[in-house]
Amino acid sequence: MSSVPERSDVAEEHTWDLTDLFADDEEWEATYAEVEERLEDLSAYEGRTVESAETLQAVLELRESIMRDVANVAAYARMRRDEDTTDQGYQALTARAQSLSADASSAASFVEPELQSVDRDRIDELVDADPDLAEYDHYFDDVLRMKEHTRSAEVEALLADLGEVTGAAGEVYNMLTNADIEFPSVDVDGEPRRITLSNFTTLQKHPDRDVRRRVYEAFYDEWAEYRNTVGTAYENSVTADRKLARARNYETAREAAMDGPNVPVEVYDTLVDTVEANLDVLHRHAELKRDRLGVDELRMWDLYAPLSGEEGPDLDYDRAKEHVVEAVAPLGEAYRDRAAEGLESRWVDVYETANKQSGAYSSGTYDSQPYILLNYQDDVASMYTLAHELGHSMHSELTSDAQPHVYSGYEIFVAEVASTVNEALLTHHLLETVDDESFRRAVLDEYLERFRSTLFRQTMFASFEHRAHELSADGEALTPDRLDELYRGLKADYYEPAVVDDRIAREWMRIPHFYRAYYVYQYATGISAAVAVVDRILEEGEPAAADYREFLRSGSRAYPLELLETAGVDVSTPEPVEAAIGTYDEMVGEYESLGE
Repeated sequence: MSSVPERSDVAEEHTWDLTDLFADDEEWEATYAEVEERLEDLSAYEGRTVESAETLQAVLELRESIMRDVANVAAYARMRRDEDTTDQGYQALTARAQSLSADASSAASFVEPELQSVDRDRIDELVDADPDLAEYDHYFDDVLRMKEHTRSAEVEALLADLGEVTGAAGEVYNMLTNADIEFPSVDVDGEPRRITLSNFTTLQKHPDRDVRRRVYEAFYDEWAEYRNTVGTAYENSVTADRKLARARNYETAREAAMDGPNVPVEVYDTLVDTVEANLDVLHRHAELKRDRLGVDELRMWDLYAPLSGEEGPDLDYDRAKEHVVEAVAPLGEAYRDRAAEGLESRWVDVYETANKQSGAYSSGTYDSQPYILLNYQDDVASMYTLAHELGHSMHSELTSDAQPHVYSGYEIFVAEVASTVNEALLTHHLLETVDDESFRRAVLDEYLERFRSTLFRQTMFASFEHRAHELSADGEALTPDRLDELYRGLKADYYEPAVVDDRIAREWMRIPHFYRAYYVYQYATGISAAVAVVDRILEEGEPAAADYREFLRSGSRAYPLELLETAGVDVSTPEPVEAAIGTYDEMVGEYESLGE
């Protein structure tokens, strides 16, 4: 039995409005066909990119037009599929969109090698001949920076064509976990409750410890049935990362992943080293939880349990929206009003429904409104997820308003700052304005959990991912048993006061972000930078908020570390990470001071 509603049972106002992308599937098909035809027009420019300023401008404009349409096609198909991951019609549209994206990348693959075939002086000559090209100045610098790692036009076209193949492991994993695996039901408060990827963490917060244990055991026992499939998928994903890195003249997949946004690998090592040197603060939180729960041993099914031992207050979606909008007021009236308007304009697909994509994300394109996928659970954690994803969406809105398409994207490294700034502001707002002691405890507990899961847990993931890549590079097979062993050792180090069992060693199997190489560390650097930004805004007021808004408006017009300097943060040093850990430690102490 499942308590998850069908999509048809959800009110329209609580679903996203994808007509901002395409009115219907027929319009999608028409755009798809148009893009296919225009790819030949782009290919006709091959060999001519830098022959004149006029030609260069034409190539860049045509490529942009095509890629904007491709982005719209891909976003619509994927979000329709995510409404019901078992819908084979939209699975097919998604596959076709991915194929079109690969074809477009292949058709455009000659542009950057041809730009790299000349020096900066020639680029400057072209810009002098057509001042409109000056808009691309940072783009040209970035392309020339990557010259060493860009192959010939023929090889670049081949690599683009292989995009569907190299990403296949992640697609297989996604379909397995969201469409095929059906987790068992457990008895919760006298009713059978189906475990899902979306409600697992919520069920792990249940006040009945026996319910938490049974949910935990049933969940991870089900994963055990798929360990060989998931292990094979992950090993192939790591292998693809390594081979693609070598194809682009990098020694490691980490260098390749971090060189794209121009983030030094030392930032990664600094994060891991700093966090692992301060695990005593995480242990303090775990010991507080063991004490407040009144248990002799803190078990893995206790990690998400509220410190009070009770479920937090119910919080309906409308009230959560109000709290979030009020919380972002320090970012300025225009920011707050735009956020409020978006939440009333069907940006958000709110509730969990049968076979809906699990988790949460912010999506959309340069030409569309933002879109937010939630699986709202009527609790404080879901409110924080709304704040988090709204941060991403507002980042996209401000960037799209201020930047041309070429700079409209932004790296994940800075994206996670925008999301966690909203979380921190929400915490400050609620602790200052809410009188209900139970709610205040729930808020403080939730923020502590988000600190734990974002700063410490994501760093643990980063350490696991990097070690797995190193093992693969050394020729060691990434078998499920070896991955279990590696993960269990890290879990024991990070959660020393807790009992680490065999089931939690499989947790690596349920982390979809491992299929995006060297992605997860950015959550931890993001929360560190966000804490510094919020501290500055609350201390200095509008001048600091203006700097932060400028950061949001900048898109990818500069490199991530330079953008963060605009907001007043230097993440090349350990200081932001150490300061964030200090804030976490203070909040643990604040909860301790609340008494039983």
